[in-house]
Amino acid sequence: MATPAPGTAAVRTPAGRRVLRGLAVAVAVAAAALAVLLLAGIALLAAWLPDDEALARRAAAEFERRFGVAVSVGGAHWALRPAPVIVFEQVATRQPQPITLRRLAAYPSWRAALSRRIELVRVEAEGLVLPRASVRAFRGREAAAGEAPAGGGWTLAPVPVQRVVFRGATWIDRRGIALAYDGEVEFGTQWRPRRAVVERPGVTPPARLRLARQEERYDDSDGRGDVLTERWRVGIDAGGGTWNGEATLTGPRQGRLRLQAALSPRGVDLEALVGAFGRHSAVLGRVDGETTLEAEGRGVGELVRSLHTRTRFTVRPATLRHFDLARTVRTAGRQREGQTVLDELTGVLDTRATGDGVRLRYSGLKARSGVLGASGRVQVLNRRLSGDIAVDLVDGVVGMPLRLGGTLDAPQLSLSGGALAGAAAGNAVLPGAGAVIGARIGQQLEQWFDDDDEEREKEERQPKEQAPPAGPARR
Repeated sequence: MATPAPGTAAVRTPAGRRVLRGLAVAVAVAAAALAVLLLAGIALLAAWLPDDEALARRAAAEFERRFGVAVSVGGAHWALRPAPVIVFEQVATRQPQPITLRRLAAYPSWRAALSRRIELVRVEAEGLVLPRASVRAFRGREAAAGEAPAGGGWTLAPVPVQRVVFRGATWIDRRGIALAYDGEVEFGTQWRPRRAVVERPGVTPPARLRLARQEERYDDSDGRGDVLTERWRVGIDAGGGTWNGEATLTGPRQGRLRLQAALSPRGVDLEALVGAFGRHSAVLGRVDGETTLEAEGRGVGELVRSLHTRTRFTVRPATLRHFDLARTVRTAGRQREGQTVLDELTGVLDTRATGDGVRLRYSGLKARSGVLGASGRVQVLNRRLSGDIAVDLVDGVVGMPLRLGGTLDAPQLSLSGGALAGAAAGNAVLPGAGAVIGARIGQQLEQWFDDDDEEREKEERQPKEQAPPAGPARR
């Protein structure tokens, strides 16, 4: 007679069979309850979500309510399996240059949706096109992105959107140049990134920005409310080199924030860097230096618009394209074609956002090579150049003043009117050297009697005094 396996006898007893039946019934009841809850949740979500046509209409109406800009939605649909998702296709704002979006997919949190709380686990955007002129219409409305929908009892989760992935997001600048970007951002509270990667696809060497949050803390030691300190590690790959450092955001929980960063460019090839963004560099070489960044504002939009950077740089060796400075000096500006090879170029670059674009101001420029030395200052705004340069030649010509003008695409280098007049007068008194001395004097006089750009800008930034309100008329 075969011996039953251990434990088999207990199962064959009436008590053992009752235990198994009880367990089976419990499992079946639990499974049935879970299925009922799942079906109830599906039915509830189905009641909340309208049909595709109504969904597109509601989304367009909600967008216009928030931002004051009408939008058309070509198609919309939603699904609950295998994961909840809402999809919009062929979206376009109604503007002279519309903002367009080929496809947007939002994946809501199932648990949050059952509690009428908006929490998107992931958002995917494909084919977003952003003309600069059209984006400006949303200035000052950035906070509307964080509002809960009107009516329906819905609320926002502490982190309404956890992750955004975009592919082929294209920015079109004021000159119509379109640049595409890919990226992924993980958000924390108040739309600040925990981690982010943004890059120019298909660019060699890579042009990529990486952010990783290192610290987030609130301090109420002064008793005036929580003060935020948030710190990120910044990594930039560009031009075959790096531009790495650290960024810090500080300020009250509700109020103006201050962004500061310290970055160090190392071995960045200028031509490759500028070429990655569809431009051409007037200077060839690899740059090293130190960059500081500052911005203030209540939100991302204000921070971007107030952005100011300052970079002390060294390019060693460097090549100045478009101009042969030695030839320009020797011919008094009549011949300037060619290029200038320099042992070293140093200076300071300040950038600041303005209503007319980003202004680049180069100051303290110093260049040296075996045949010449040069110093000067240059400003670039809307790709237009302005500035002055003084060139010293080894063979005895000292301090010949030159004026830089034109555009980045067609730069011009010449003697100014005052310098030409001074050169003519100086040459009449003392041929040869007198022309150079006179040119320097003429240029200096011209600068003294010309309004200084920086002083004029300071005056424009200062608030103008308002006239006192008129009192009641005397009878």
